[in-house]
Amino acid sequence: MDKVFIEGLEIEALIGIYDWERRIRQTLRFDLEMAFDNRVPAASDDIADTLDYKAVSKRLAEYVQQSGFGLVETLAERCAALVIEEFGVQWVRLKLSKPGAVRGAQAVGVIIERSAPSKES
Repeated sequence: MDKVFIEGLEIEALIGIYDWERRIRQTLRFDLEMAFDNRVPAASDDIADTLDYKAVSKRLAEYVQQSGFGLVETLAERCAALVIEEFGVQWVRLKLSKPGAVRGAQAVGVIIERSAPSKES
């Protein structure tokens, strides 16, 4: 399985369950791996045939900046669903890190893997 990845994408977001968190924007870090058959774009050398990681990054940034979820778990689920639905990937692994959320830890967060629903007749 080929994968397209985005590593260390930082996006400012309003996220958290505490009152003080609801008043500030925090930097979140995203790492994604997305299943994509790279043979077609490799043969055509045409960006139109690729999974455009710039477009994925831009769309995630737009979505996250407009969100206001309490939990990183909720945001991670919504972002994974967005990538599957809007970019047609069959599988995504998403790591969402919240740097500085816990004293003494570089970051905390979640890692999820989701697949597109199977297309059965």
